Amino acid sequence: MVGKSGGGGGVAEEDGAAAVRRWVEAGGGRLVMDGGLATELEANGADLNDPLWSAKCLLSSPHLIRKVHLDYLEAGANIIITASYQATIQGFESKGFSKEQSEDLLAKSVEIAREARDMFLKEHSDRPIQHPILVAASIGSYGAYLADGSEYSGDYGEAGTLEFLKDFHKRRLEVLAEAGPDLIAFETIPNKLEAQAYVELLDECNISIPAWFSFNSKDGVHIVSGDSLIECATIANGCSKVGAVGINCTPPRFIHGLILSIRKVTDKPILIYPNSGERYDAEKKEWVESTGVSDGDFVSYVNEWCKDGAVLIGGCCRTTPNTIKAISRSLNQRHSSLHLPVA
Repeated sequence: MVGKSGGGGGVAEEDGAAAVRRWVEAGGGRLVMDGGLATELEANGADLNDPLWSAKCLLSSPHLIRKVHLDYLEAGANIIITASYQATIQGFESKGFSKEQSEDLLAKSVEIAREARDMFLKEHSDRPIQHPILVAASIGSYGAYLADGSEYSGDYGEAGTLEFLKDFHKRRLEVLAEAGPDLIAFETIPNKLEAQAYVELLDECNISIPAWFSFNSKDGVHIVSGDSLIECATIANGCSKVGAVGINCTPPRFIHGLILSIRKVTDKPILIYPNSGERYDAEKKEWVESTGVSDGDFVSYVNEWCKDGAVLIGGCCRTTPNTIKAISRSLNQRHSSLHLPVA
């Protein structure tokens, strides 16, 4: 059924990669992901100067989250990612919420995205959408919760143990999965240890929803901790519940080589959603202007990424609905050119 993926438990007997391939095929061979959430929330007037970052809007302005989801769907996105990247039970509890209230706020991030999808499909009911519209529940790293820049270094100090990370993420993963998304998005994974923690949790929590693992790099070879991308992708490849592997929040110029590295160790679908190319200053907690690329330059990479093997493509920090609209247009043109009739 269009707009309904059968996620949220409907793929219990299906390999994660098989589920993602099925969606990609239904989308004509490529799926478009959304772009930066915080960028657009701020553009719509949200104040995100808070450790919760975009998750702050789950408390103060859920209507803005819904609006941004809708803006991306109108721009051509097939996948919208929930506002839960920095939303954690521990983070909400530090704000004075009870454990139950904190879990409800996590689930709310999925509910808002599902509502946006339903609204979009209703608005376009006169011309049925002929491709999947999917909701991915975002899980950011432990470093994202700390909000101290360690998500860009992967250095967790004494907290960097497997059991600690599993304990930190376990209930959050369960709550988000129970809320009924189509996918679980483990985003901006900064080190190999956290990837291993996620793999073990997917099995131990008996999560039946396909997941994706997305790493970030600042040198085009390693992930940000210095760990080998190939070793990290190998960990993801070894888990049948991981449906796709890729890169996010990384400058576009590095993506080509990173895709080739991932392809050495997995045949799972590859996803790519880079940032604008701007540099993040972790000390000042701001993006350095004039270091990125324009929407046109960003989209100029898309054909290359497709040739490299990427099948899910979108944007991360500092990309906008205009970026996603341009990506969608480029992919549609590429699809049309590949299916031109032979004279």
